[in-house]
Formats: sequence, C-alpha cells, structure tokens
Amino acid sequence: MTDLFAAPLVEREDLSDGAILLRSPVPLPDPARCVGDWLVRWAAQAPDRIAFGERPQPGAPWQTITYAALQDQARAVGAWLLAHGATSDRPVAILSENSIHHAVMNLGAMHVGVPTASISTAYSMMSADHVRLSEMIALLEPSVIVVSDGAAYGTALAAIASHHNAIVVASMPAGDMTAFSDLTATPPGPDVDAAFAATGPDTVARYLFTSGSTGAPKAVINTQRMLTASQDARLLTWPFLASVPPVIVDWLPWSHTFGANHNVNMVLRNGGTLWIDDGRPAPPLIGRTADNIKEIRPNLCFNVPRGYDMLAEAMAQDADLRTAFFDMTLLFYAGAALPQSVWETLETLSQRMAGRTMPMVAAWGMTETAPLATDCHFQAPRSGNIGLPTPGVEIKLAPVADKLEIRVRGPNVTPGYFKNAEATAEAFDADGFYRSGDAVRLADPGDPARGMFFDGRLSENFKLTSGTWVAAGALRLAGIDALQPVAQDIAIAGHDRDFIGFLIVPNVPACCRLADLAGDTPLAEVLAHPAVIEHVARGLAALKAGAEGAS
Repeated sequence: MTDLFAAPLVEREDLSDGAILLRSPVPLPDPARCVGDWLVRWAAQAPDRIAFGERPQPGAPWQTITYAALQDQARAVGAWLLAHGATSDRPVAILSENSIHHAVMNLGAMHVGVPTASISTAYSMMSADHVRLSEMIALLEPSVIVVSDGAAYGTALAAIASHHNAIVVASMPAGDMTAFSDLTATPPGPDVDAAFAATGPDTVARYLFTSGSTGAPKAVINTQRMLTASQDARLLTWPFLASVPPVIVDWLPWSHTFGANHNVNMVLRNGGTLWIDDGRPAPPLIGRTADNIKEIRPNLCFNVPRGYDMLAEAMAQDADLRTAFFDMTLLFYAGAALPQSVWETLETLSQRMAGRTMPMVAAWGMTETAPLATDCHFQAPRSGNIGLPTPGVEIKLAPVADKLEIRVRGPNVTPGYFKNAEATAEAFDADGFYRSGDAVRLADPGDPARGMFFDGRLSENFKLTSGTWVAAGALRLAGIDALQPVAQDIAIAGHDRDFIGFLIVPNVPACCRLADLAGDTPLAEVLAHPAVIEHVARGLAALKAGAEGAS
C-alpha cells in the first residue's frame, strides 16, 4: 500500500486553552484556477476518453459522453445561459437526478461563472407540500430551473411556480418548457471565452444545501478554490491517481458533497470516467449496482456503510461480483462509520478472493469543507479511523464539555452561507476555524499520526434523568455490532428518561436466514420468531456486560 498512499504525516501543537492544533507538513500548491481548467485539459489530452456514462433506463445500453463532447456541450450551455439572463447573482437550480445532462449543466454554468444548486430529488418527488423546496427556490431566485422529465416533476414545478420567474428547462419537456437540446445547440461566441477567463478561485461554483436535520436547510457557498483545493489535496494523499485515472460506478447524489464535490470532481481532476449507477443501497436496486460493477469493472469503490453491507450480502451468493469487487484498488466509505462487523466480513472475503486485504479507508468532511478535511491514507487496523488533516488544512480539536470538537481552517472551507449572515457568523470561532459540531477522539493521544475517530455529533448527545451523558453516535455503532446481522440501523432514544431505548431497523433477509424462514414470510412473523428475539436479547446482554461506568 506504500505505492497507493502518501506517508501519514502530521504536526501537533498544544494550545494554551487546552485545544490541540493538527496540520499536515506537506505544502498544498496553489490550487487550479477553476474546475473548468480540468475539463479543458482533458478535452485536449484525452478527447475521446469517456467522461460520463449512464443507462437511460434499467437494462438499456450505456450512453456516454467523451471529454471533447463534454467541453463542447458545456460551452454551448454557457452561451445559452449568458443569452438568457443567468448571472453570478441568478444561479441555476437543478432538481433532477444524476445524469449526463445534469453534468453538462453543472459544468456549462460554472464555465461562465454562473453558480448551480443541485437540490435533492426527495424535495420534489417525495414531499407532500413542497414547502422546503419552495423555501430553497425563493432563497436562490434562480434564472433557470432544470429537471429531467417535465411531466414527472410537474407537481413540484406547479408547487413552486409562485416563488420564481425562472426559465424551466427539461430533458423531456412538457408544455412550454425549454428543451435541453436547445441549450446544447447554441453556438458559443467570444462572450463564453471572456466569461471563462474571468472565472477565478473566488468565483462561486455552486450552492449545496445542508441536510436540514437540525433546522431549515442552509445554502453553503462553494467557491472554485474550495473545489480545486480539495482535489489537489486528494491527489497528494492518493498519488496513484496521477497515473491511474479513476473509473467508478457511482450512485451518490450530486446534491450532496460526497457525490458531487468528492467523486465527480476527483474524476474530472484526474481524467477518469464516472459511470452513473442506476442502483443504490436499497432492495431491489442493489442488484443493479452489482450488475453494473460486474460489467464496468471499476478500479475504485465509493459508498456509504449500508451500501457495503448490502454488497457483502450479495457477494455471498455471487462469485462474479466477488471477483469484480476485489479486483478494485481500494474501497472508500463515508457518510457514517462502517460497522466493524461489515469491515470484518469484507476483510475475510478479500483474503479469500484476492489473497490480500483490500485497503478500506475513510475520511471526514462536510458540505462546508468541500468536503475533504481529514483523510485516512493508511490502512487502519479497524473501522472508523478518519485519518489526518489533508495538505493545506488545519484542524483544531477544541474542548467542549467532555468532548473534542473538530474545527477546520483552510482553502477548502466555505466563506459562509448564502444570504444568511447570522448563520455565517455563528459558524466560525474567533480564530477563523469552522465549527463543525462533530466530536472526534485521537486513536492514540500520544501519537496523532495514528489518526482520529468520529465521536458523535455534539448536538445528538443527551442526558438521562441520572445526569449521565449518552454518546448516541458511538452507542449506535456498538449496538449495530452487538446485534449483527439483524440490525440494519438503530435510532437511540432516552433524552430525560430513566433508560436508553433502541429503535431497531431490522435487516429482514438476515432475520429470515437466522430463523430459517422463507424470504416472503410476513414481517410480523419474522420479528416475532423466537430465534430472532433470542439473538437480540443475547446481543443486548453482551452490550450491557461490556458497558463502563455506573449507568
């Protein structure tokens, strides 16, 4: 693995207020001017290389776009936007799912200095009242709104109609919508080149909305410098990317920093190929992911822990999937900690299939850090290590109650929230560090080079009536491991109560196997089976026996 990763180096400084300052001794070169420079480079150096591929519908042949065509279409879209009133103050809102058109729209807008805002499809397709979507659109005041299927998004578009005066563009238009093909047919003129030349590190590239889990979603400003600095740091921690262009099969949504800023930008930065996965970690869609991995044979894998859990289950029955999966260079997980039980399953399968332990690594970051702030560019002995500060980044571990809050300063950090000066001011401490609200702990307090572990959200921890603090994030992971394989996830309850409660989301196929029941057995019967109940009881007893302290 020494040929994959840069050496894990870190400098430590203990501050007078009890905080710990960590930084990489590796300097970060001046980042690229803008994301568009990557596109120009690869359109010249590898014009016929596939940049993106997608299936227009399940089972259909792949449709692709090369770097040369991607640049041509992006410039055409930029020309159309300039001709129709899009400016740095009037962004493009993209409501639709990942697609080649989505990628072209993003790159075309950024090419001429117009920000984009990719908004989770859930706000359009799963909301009953579209209140959150209406709030986002009213905040953005977009010049253009983009959807894939005009009819499918019709209800959402009708709900937000009074909140904007934007042009609606659709890949499959309905009514008086503008066809996306009109945009890509626009001939670019000198104004496109002038706008591209004027785009610089401080130009706003996109707005990404926070999850809204602790309040209304906020629009995080992402500058060009943030995006390019994050990827230059990635290349310094994974130097193999310079000689092995990444090829990935990826479902992660572009409304989220993991999918958009990490994965898409890593591919663009290094001249790779992103095959848009029409599957995801949910039955039966995980089968599409498995089929796509077998067909494409990617060299890297990015997923959330639940995705790896489901792929591990699929590999138990599919030899071709095992072969394709363990032929990859490494797997990367983020979004949540990988349960140790899943880590050990993948480790065992890797040894059996490839005669080696496939590198399994993680990182930590947020929408506000574009996202890479720490990176585990070494093989940790167990799951959950989020590594060390990346080049150019300073990490402050600030004491808050009995935890250490991780705070970030660097070129990858947002200047703030769009049209929200109050939230922006609250987000930074007196030294200019972004206050994440996440807690971490050092893997070895005496040796910071061994990395850090996520230690929960400060806001999610709570007290019992006894006054005992409950570290909900750590307890959730411990509970999943103790109850594996029957617990897909656990929600922790007990605020101001006498005891802690678990709401267990069951892994139904695993419960069926445990109870020797058919897969179509009614759920109530599965969960009431004595074998399942006994397994949960044993797991809870083991968890309780291993607890520390008086509670």
